[in-house]
Amino acid sequence: MHKKDTVFMQRCIELAQKGLGNTYPNPLVGCVIVKNDEIIAEGWHKKAGAAHAEVDAIQKVVDKSILKACTLFVNLEPCSHFGKTPPCTDLIIEMGIPNIVIGCQDSNEKVSGKGIKKLIEAGCNVITGVLENECQTLNQRFFTFHEKKRPYIILKWAESKDGFMAPKNPGKEYWLTHPYSRQRVHQWRSEEHAILVGSQTVLNDDPNLSTRLWFGKNPIRFAIDPNHRIPKKSNLNDGKITTFFLVDENSDIKSDNNLISAEKILESLYEKNIQSVIIEGGAKTLEFFIENKIWDVARVFKTNKNLNDGLKAPKIEGKLKSRTTIQNDILIETYRD
Repeated sequence: MHKKDTVFMQRCIELAQKGLGNTYPNPLVGCVIVKNDEIIAEGWHKKAGAAHAEVDAIQKVVDKSILKACTLFVNLEPCSHFGKTPPCTDLIIEMGIPNIVIGCQDSNEKVSGKGIKKLIEAGCNVITGVLENECQTLNQRFFTFHEKKRPYIILKWAESKDGFMAPKNPGKEYWLTHPYSRQRVHQWRSEEHAILVGSQTVLNDDPNLSTRLWFGKNPIRFAIDPNHRIPKKSNLNDGKITTFFLVDENSDIKSDNNLISAEKILESLYEKNIQSVIIEGGAKTLEFFIENKIWDVARVFKTNKNLNDGLKAPKIEGKLKSRTTIQNDILIETYRD
């Protein structure tokens, strides 16, 4: 592996990230085409149904004949099947691109090595595993969905300095976090496929669960409501955003927490092709996911306010991912071990 290979692959990752929040159920993919160690074209997958990254890059090369002397870099194995668009492998082979450098293999059973095999059989020189870990992390939502048959799960909450999520009598419009932290949350919503809350959160706060503080697509909304407690006049019933209520009468309901079983929740999300979901509470819903060990990363805002009493925040253990200061708040991101 040459040092320049990693530089070009890093550029693929940067391009791919531009599609975050818009490509579901497709993965994030970026592509660069290189000739004489210089990038001559770039492409990335912008949304489902649009051109794939490889196609986007190839289309930008005016003189297609020079592709026979180029190397194509892409962070994920090119597809070899017909979906909403034709296989990228077919176009690569048709254009006569001799060298293909791939970040990581696609674990989707429709691809999973078939694209690499097809390119090799066509006579292409194929190199794999360049910045493999970084490429896998980039598409952790996509890989979790296809490998674990469930969405990538993000837990999120804010807590006071002394460990409470809310005061005993919060009243209307009570906020622990700084406005910049709340804006960050809305940015996250624009990046993820779905958002989920419990019925008690809806009853207490009547949330909108939109991206109103940020530019971007609203996530699909889910609410756990087995006992049909959410009123028809709630914001979740406004008809403006796709919303699902988990109310399966035949599911294993935990009456003490008013929750459907973990299996039923994951099954419902998977059946609707949800690749990622932010769990925004409340406390019992968060604790339910923690206790069942069905989460991937937790994002917790630690604030500088003391409440002395109120709703206790969940406890969580894992591997520290990052620690960021946002005004008076500290954002701690933790991976599950």
